[in-house]
Amino acid sequence: MAATEKPVLSRYRDRMDKAVQALKDEFASLRTGRASASLLDPVHVEAYGSAMPLNQVGAVSVPEARMLMVSVWDKGLVVSVEKAIRNAGLGLNPVVDGQNLRIPIPALTEERRKEIVKVAHKYAEQQRVAVRNVRRDANDDLRKAEKDGAVNQDEHKRMEGEVQKITDEAIKRIDEALKTKEQEIMHV
Repeated sequence: MAATEKPVLSRYRDRMDKAVQALKDEFASLRTGRASASLLDPVHVEAYGSAMPLNQVGAVSVPEARMLMVSVWDKGLVVSVEKAIRNAGLGLNPVVDGQNLRIPIPALTEERRKEIVKVAHKYAEQQRVAVRNVRRDANDDLRKAEKDGAVNQDEHKRMEGEVQKITDEAIKRIDEALKTKEQEIMHV
């Protein structure tokens, strides 16, 4: 049987950092009233027999503050792209203009802003759970390392404290990102 090695805390910190970064990426796709090319990231188009991300069938640009433009590369996919955007649940209605789709970004209502904030809270909670799962993995690895003799009891307790500290830092960064995004969404 291979000897258990001492757990490396930086590995767990990296995994927690990835959870925080994933949250920021998810927040980028939330609508705040300003046009952003990342707004269309969750849209997948039925093309060539499979679902493809929108950015693989056309170019997304932001010509104005409240307008998105999608230039579809294959003329035969314009209808599929329009349908995918309409059915994505983003509340957007593209206007077909040849091989381009102009997508006006409507002003957000108070009710819609509150719905988007709820989605942001859901995303944040998912990443908090991910961070806690990393903490659980780290603590399991520490217990196993102590049982196998790779770390002593004092070192186990010290490292467990450090794991909790990096967990608290990651959760604090998630909460700060959520607060910032919430203010951005609710700002009229």
